Order: sequence, then structure tokens, then C-alpha cells
Amino acid sequence: MVLSGSANTMLAEEVSRTLGVPLGGRTIRRFADGEIFVRIDENVRGRDLFILQSTPPPADTILELLLLIDAARRASAARITAVVPYFGYARQDRKDQPRVAIGAKLCANMITTAGADRVLAIDFHQHQLQGFFDIPVDHLYAAPVLTRYFKEKGLHRPVVVAPDVGAAKMARGFAKRIDATIGIIDKRRPTANVAEVLHVIGDVDGRDCLLADDLIDTGGTMAEAVSALKARGARDVYCCATHALLSGPAVERLRNSPVKEVVVTNTINIPEEKHFPQLTVLSVGDLIAQAIRYTHSNESVSSLFD
Repeated sequence: MVLSGSANTMLAEEVSRTLGVPLGGRTIRRFADGEIFVRIDENVRGRDLFILQSTPPPADTILELLLLIDAARRASAARITAVVPYFGYARQDRKDQPRVAIGAKLCANMITTAGADRVLAIDFHQHQLQGFFDIPVDHLYAAPVLTRYFKEKGLHRPVVVAPDVGAAKMARGFAKRIDATIGIIDKRRPTANVAEVLHVIGDVDGRDCLLADDLIDTGGTMAEAVSALKARGARDVYCCATHALLSGPAVERLRNSPVKEVVVTNTINIPEEKHFPQLTVLSVGDLIAQAIRYTHSNESVSSLFD
């Protein structure tokens, strides 16, 4: 059985159609004071249950997921898998300042305590987040969906550019898949959500550039990187990311930048008001559906990426 929270019902419906399994009935509503009420409307006793819910802000999305897991556990589901296309709070993965919380570990603990037996997620901000859970984690990658799209576009002498050193490994994987070279942007962050480009490492002159990252938040990193690449003679600049948070001024920054196309996936529901001319949204519904099918039949999920 597949259940869905309210964060991304369109993706859940697509997964349901691909699997040929109707979405399980559930009720999610709020009391007058805003408190969330959750009820599973069908019998789940002895079922292999997959609960699909991304957890972008606000934190209500996480609470919804926890309540659905708890309801399923108390209703005697045989196995509960939390399917979290976008795992929120993933950037708070270490204590890099005095007296700060490690939000990613806290969220992992809550999902485990609520009663999930395993987690299925796409492109954690850092791979080591898998170790934050004390239950099995299947970590999926959106790279095959994104690289297939760009391979079909036939980029001119492509170079995959990592927008920062942390994204270099991801860029290397993209470059291998689309037969491209690799570049890296050296940037610094004076404050949170502010990025300054210092250097561009690699040959980009006269070439199509693909900036690859795991998420786009305020768009500052991508917009700065696009301008820096164009200033250094890049032909067309494309951006791609798995998760499109598009917070604050992101839409305006990307719309006004010289980017050719911004390609993201639907791990997070993107409201109509956040769409702009250069935006292309690809679906990970088929990828999630296959992973659910393999998990249910106890087959290898990693074989999806062979």
C-alpha cells in the first residue's frame, strides 16, 4: 500500500499510477488552533506500507510524516517505509559553530522513533546522512534522470561545472555520464545564503556549461556562477539540481540571469507562481516507483543505477 502526505500529492499520484496501486485513503486536517490531525482510512494490518512525503519547510511536513508513521505502526502495518524524496534539515549535519543543533540527526531520530522500518530518499545533501539513521536507508540518485535529459540535448563540447568544491564528486559523475570535462568554481560564503565567486577552474571558453548541484535554495550560488561562466566566454550555461526549494529571491535571480535553462526534478512540489520561462521540471516518479517495487519484492535497489 502507498500512502501520501500533503506535501507532494502530484508526485504520489504519479508513483501510484506507475505501480498500478491506488493511493491508500487518509485524512489530514487541522483543528481550529492549527494542530494537525491524521487518520489512515483503510485497514493496514499486515501490509507493506510506503508513506511518501517530502519534508521542505514549513516543519508541518515533518510532523505530518511522523504522525502518519505513528498511525501506521499503531494500526499494525507489517513494515513501514518512509519515502522522503527531499529530506529537510539535511544541511544541519554537523556542529560547525558553538551551541548549534544537528537538525539532520534529530529528524533521523524522530523518523526512527515514530516507527519507520526503513527510509527511501533521493540525493541527501551529504551521503553520510545515511549513517544518521539506525534503520536501513536506500539512497537514490536523480542523476540518471537529469543526465538522460542533457545527453539528448546534445550540448556543444560540454563541461560540467561544480558550483563549489563540495559538489565536485557529483559533477564528476555527471561528466562521466554525458562524456564531458569537468570544472570547479571556487567560491566563499561571507554569510549564510550569500555566495561570492572567486575563481573558475577549468576551460569553459566557447563551450556549453552545465552547473550541477543537489539543490537550489535562494539561487544566489547558481546566478553568480552563471554570470562568472558567461564572463569567461562560456557559450550557453545550463543549471540542474535535484531539489528546487526556490526560496526568497531565487525565481527573480534565475529569471534575470543569463542562464539558458534551469532543470530540476519534482521531489518538491513547485507552485505555479514559482515557475519562470527558463525552468524545466523532470519527474522522478518512475524512479521512486521502481525503487518501491524492488523494496517490496526484496530485490536490489542499487541495480537501478548499474
